[in-house]
Amino acid sequence: PSVLDSFALLSGQLNTLNKVLKHEKTPLLRNQVIIPLVLSPDRDEEIMRQTEGRVPVFSHEVVPDHLRTKPDPEVEEQEKQLITDAARISPDAAQKQIQSLNKMCSNLLEKISKEERESESGGLRQNKQTFNPADTNALVAAVAFGKGLSNRRPPGSGASVQSGQPGAGAIIAGASSMQQVPMTGAPAQQQPMLAGVQMAPAGQPGKV
Repeated sequence: PSVLDSFALLSGQLNTLNKVLKHEKTPLLRNQVIIPLVLSPDRDEEIMRQTEGRVPVFSHEVVPDHLRTKPDPEVEEQEKQLITDAARISPDAAQKQIQSLNKMCSNLLEKISKEERESESGGLRQNKQTFNPADTNALVAAVAFGKGLSNRRPPGSGASVQSGQPGAGAIIAGASSMQQVPMTGAPAQQQPMLAGVQMAPAGQPGKV
């Protein structure tokens, strides 16, 4: 019986509250001012959930900002001044200013988009590969290790070097350094020099 009595009391109060809220003279609750009754510097998880993590605490520092219904006095004065200045301008002058502002904004947006396109194209040009890695690796392997080079000597490479013809047979195939190598059969001071390699005199074959 006590539970039924309490339920009947609560039901009657809820019905009365609904009638009051649905009455045409009752103002909308969304138009009412919220007055904070409890301020706490501690973190409130419920407020965090309701504000999606924007307001962690409900303290005296954040209440004036979050429950403000009017702007700052300085901002309000500036807004009034702007409204007064706008009222003094004729409709034709205002339309001309609007068109001029729209033109300036369009030109600025066009310049910005052009700069973005140029920067994107420049980035694509910079990122474009200008060499073949396979060819580079093959060239490095050939220079460093002789990979892929032919062992065949060119014709005339082993022939004797004729005196008076310094260019004939000057290139020695397979030379791995530029150090001087003495040739057999003649003193060193009488041997012609070419590219740092001593060559044999006329009539004698050269040996590395």
